[in-house]
Amino acid sequence: MSEPQEPENSTQRLPTVEAAPSGGVLEMDQSTSGSTYEPDPAQAQPGGRAGRFWSGRRIPAALVALVLLGGTGLLLYDVAAVRAGRPAMQWRRSVADDLASRHLDDVWVLAGTALAAALGLWLLLLALSPGLRALLPMNRRHAGVRAGLDRNAASLVLRDRAVEVAGVQSVRVKMSRRRATVRALSHFRELDDVRADLDTALGSAVGELDLARPPGLSVHVRRPAKKG
Repeated sequence: MSEPQEPENSTQRLPTVEAAPSGGVLEMDQSTSGSTYEPDPAQAQPGGRAGRFWSGRRIPAALVALVLLGGTGLLLYDVAAVRAGRPAMQWRRSVADDLASRHLDDVWVLAGTALAAALGLWLLLLALSPGLRALLPMNRRHAGVRAGLDRNAASLVLRDRAVEVAGVQSVRVKMSRRRATVRALSHFRELDDVRADLDTALGSAVGELDLARPPGLSVHVRRPAKKG
């Protein structure tokens, strides 16, 4: 079955963009108005709960597996060699003698213990946290189908919608999982009027993103810095 065609100029096709272009920071000399918009909580969708995406953690898992495989293989080889009547490797004898002569309050023992504990906590954190913070889950319309939107793509959609407002010269959007902060420069029109139009346009854009947890919207409008 073919996909339904989106109407022309619809922003629903924009989230396929991978990354937004970088922009410079502009200095501002007049601070005026700011507003905050909190969307209504997302209602349960027929497809089920839209939870966060979990990272596969392939690189940390591969590194840990390689280290454990190498260390275990080397130790088993040395143990088998000792069982066969050959002397143990020099490194194992040196480590055993060094550990036997050191006290528990030795600096190197404490440092090694702290390092091992830190690595263990880091691995536990990776195992228990979802990861993929840059991927925002979207509402589930159908069972068995999950969709996500990259934060850069979401910020690009909001930026493009904001620059369409009359009086807006430039826009910077900072997108997080819980809040979208929009800072706009207005070179004409009253700032309160520009802010009101931005609230309306961006509130509609946030709803059209169809996110499972729509972010709160914080809008700030200022004048450009005066030259000279």
